[in-house]
Amino acid sequence: MTHTIREKQKLLARVRRIRGQVEAIERALDSEAGCDEVMHLLAGVRGAMAGLMAEVVEDHVRTHLVDAEKHPGALNEDAAEQLLGVVRTYLK
Repeated sequence: MTHTIREKQKLLARVRRIRGQVEAIERALDSEAGCDEVMHLLAGVRGAMAGLMAEVVEDHVRTHLVDAEKHPGALNEDAAEQLLGVVRTYLK
């Protein structure tokens, strides 16, 4: 079972929240809200998408690159943590 299937409900809940945020942007544009409000909403969606991406990447690394049972000789766990730290920082 892949990590996206195992975490399916959690990931779908995040996607649904993002959908709600995008719909809020559409409503703001439709009602001719101010630029500041629209930019604030856009920044929120960008952050939510980055968070979702970080979660999927992190799960991927932990599941497919450092699972010693499934992949003997896989990446060193410390190296994986360093990589994930960089990815989290980049996606913020």
